[in-house]
Amino acid sequence: MQRINKNVVLALLTLTSSVFLLFQLYYYKYYLSPKNGAVFSKVKGSQSGQDGIQWHVIKKFLGLVSSHNVPVYLIDPLVLGLIQKDYEQLSSSSDGMSPECKYFCAARDFTTFALLDKTWKHEVSLFRAAEKMGFQWLKIQNKDPRLEGMDDLSGIEIPLHYIFKLAAHAIHLVVFYERNGNYVWHGPLRLKQNIDKKFVPFRKLHFGRYAGAYNKPEVLQLSIDDLKVQIPKNLSQFLEEMSHSRFLECRYREARGFFQLYPDDASLDAVEFRKKAKALLHLAALTLNNLGVRFWLSSGTCLGWYRQCNIIPYSKDVDLGVFIQDYKSDIIPAFQKAGLPLKHKFGKVEDSLELSFQGEDDVKLDIFFFYEDGDHIWNGGTQAKSGKKFKYLFPKFTLCWTEFVELKVHVPCETLRYVEANYGKDWKVPVKVWDWKSSPSNVQYNGMWPVDEWDDVIQVY
Repeated sequence: MQRINKNVVLALLTLTSSVFLLFQLYYYKYYLSPKNGAVFSKVKGSQSGQDGIQWHVIKKFLGLVSSHNVPVYLIDPLVLGLIQKDYEQLSSSSDGMSPECKYFCAARDFTTFALLDKTWKHEVSLFRAAEKMGFQWLKIQNKDPRLEGMDDLSGIEIPLHYIFKLAAHAIHLVVFYERNGNYVWHGPLRLKQNIDKKFVPFRKLHFGRYAGAYNKPEVLQLSIDDLKVQIPKNLSQFLEEMSHSRFLECRYREARGFFQLYPDDASLDAVEFRKKAKALLHLAALTLNNLGVRFWLSSGTCLGWYRQCNIIPYSKDVDLGVFIQDYKSDIIPAFQKAGLPLKHKFGKVEDSLELSFQGEDDVKLDIFFFYEDGDHIWNGGTQAKSGKKFKYLFPKFTLCWTEFVELKVHVPCETLRYVEANYGKDWKVPVKVWDWKSSPSNVQYNGMWPVDEWDDVIQVY
């Protein structure tokens, strides 16, 4: 056996040690150095290495956006829920120092932040810097719904979501846009064919399954786990908004198809009615919102939104629905104070309540109150001259936001079922002659009001 040359062995050992040392220096420089925000020993109370990585990734991300003047704020419901429990303590603390990493180290796959589109310039340098810091990133974009009603601009795409991934944690950055109804909106997260479906666990993301609508946010800065973070000023309100934020876009394409079959009425009378109806709807929304009463577009007003993205010019009124449990005795005085006198009041809180207010000229506002009964919901109707009662049955529904005549309002999420219940399968065909006692598909005779109750349940002004 040949003797091994000692010089060769020493050279190999020296080379191996040098390569290992260079690897350690590289890892320290790009992943553990204070310059890159990864001093794991400073993450107090971290229960595992994975928790420290989460804090490290969030710190790097906040450093990245701060260095590029991109103002993000935290909207992650899990983290905000933890912060809400200790909100008074955190807001009163000058430095937010905590003996443990309590909030950003809570186990999860991602952390969610928000960005208002108008506050940054989509600079490429941000993403180049992210890559240098070790982030992988993904942009999800889709059509801008604000332009869908404009034939020459329809189809233009805008960024809706960004994902920044580092190690085993990801940052979900949701882009919010201002809309005409004085609110902010984020789009759904729809993956195109060329996107890696395994980039992150997309199904676990809190934002993106549906589009969402929120009030314009006010934010404040807190120190959370030794990191300066912007959060919604009213945490409870934001978390409540999030649970009911689903947004439905007007069906512009279908509306264009409808007007090709049935040209829109552009007469002076139609234009004037729509103008007055829009003003009446805005005033009604302001009045009910100030009272904290939930409402939605109902009957013909809902049909107009769903079928043609506009007010039906021959409807001659504005129709709203309210769940009876949301009824408040202040409603009538509030509308009268707003300049809308009561036209009639039918029924009572316990049964078939309906209010009608007189708007400008012949345009009136009808508010129908809805009652839950088993597997369906219903509202009532009353014929004043005879005391006959009618009932209109609807399948149960939930409420979603939409934008209608430059207003953020609710509509039934299950809109098609709601419209079909009221107008039947032929709801796409305009019907100008309508009898509220017999034309609706869901109307039922519901008996008579006792004569001795007429003074209370049939009030016409």
